[in-house]
Amino acid sequence: MRALTFITLLVLGLGCAGTKDAAMAPSMLYGIWVPVRQEMGGKPLPKAAYENSKLTLSDSSYTLIAESVDKGVVTYGEHTMDIYGREGVNAGKHFTARYTYDDGQLTICYNLAGGAYPEAFETKGKPLYFLSVFTRENGR
Repeated sequence: MRALTFITLLVLGLGCAGTKDAAMAPSMLYGIWVPVRQEMGGKPLPKAAYENSKLTLSDSSYTLIAESVDKGVVTYGEHTMDIYGREGVNAGKHFTARYTYDDGQLTICYNLAGGAYPEAFETKGKPLYFLSVFTRENGR
């Protein structure tokens, strides 16, 4: 009986451990996101700079509505993104980024120079690093 109880608890424990990884699956990021905070080079941007912006992630594509509309392809790694602009002002550009999804917020730190992924969610002293914290549009 003890062995059966142990096996049951082990299976339940492993199932719960897998839930965290599933929460980080790219499909959990699909949807429409609105920024609630942004910074660049260690300095916060005023809300007026992003209050009408939206980021839509769907499968391997993205659409960013800001001062203009940018569209492209995004690929996901382990907490990383490779972003390839196809239409708009960023057409032909490749950005690298690190992301985290926690407590309903999506945080993305972009390296606008491409190349290496940001090591942390920090832009201070890095003039080409851009950080954006998003929540789902309408809280969904």
